[in-house]
Amino acid sequence: MKLGFRKPNLKKRLRARTSVKRQMTQRQNIKMPKGKGWLRNPKRSARNKVYNLTSFDLFKVIKKLFK
Repeated sequence: MKLGFRKPNLKKRLRARTSVKRQMTQRQNIKMPKGKGWLRNPKRSARNKVYNLTSFDLFKVIKKLFK
């Protein structure tokens, strides 16, 4: 598990926004309510929770500095 600063990857960011899987779930309305992702995949949800608590995003830090 990574600790600290996350390196931004623009290629992965674009792929996540334009993926076919994302488009299909959005069009079919097979979306989980916010905060209920643990119902669909509890293992992934736990891993993501730990990752988000132990690392930080540079873009969010910059945004807070210039507010």
